[in-house]
Amino acid sequence: VAIEEGQQKKYSVSAIIPKSDKAALKKINDAVEAAKALGKDSKWAGKLPAGLKLPLRDGDTERPEDEAYQDSMFINCHATTRPGVVDQGRNPILDQEEVASGDYGYLNISLYPYNAGGAKGVAAGFNHLMKTKTGERLSGRVSVDTAFEDVDLPSGGDASDLL
Repeated sequence: VAIEEGQQKKYSVSAIIPKSDKAALKKINDAVEAAKALGKDSKWAGKLPAGLKLPLRDGDTERPEDEAYQDSMFINCHATTRPGVVDQGRNPILDQEEVASGDYGYLNISLYPYNAGGAKGVAAGFNHLMKTKTGERLSGRVSVDTAFEDVDLPSGGDASDLL
């Protein structure tokens, strides 16, 4: 979504990883360290800068009011090109409504060093997503089916008089 008219569209995901998922967190931390080593030579003149911004953050510290982030780490990933989005059978999911906040899955991301506009750090590029399970929406918005599950329509099927 472009924030302002004329801006380039961007795709993003905030991946929430339970602190108990040591294997996933190790993979991310290892990739962060590799990006830092690359950046040391290619972006930061041979040394790690003070105040380096890192992508893996603590939900308990940074989002204490949001229960979805409790006892979790999170990483925000971005892309300027549409990421591949598939189901468990690797079939493309083309309807954007099929994937929402709160869903579960796997991400393919790229971690890379940056030095732009005075900011230095490691960023996460959003490549692909495989949805494995529909979760409870974190936005609070419910599905159409849930929103109207208790509506009793009159027999005959015309509900225009109800509006």
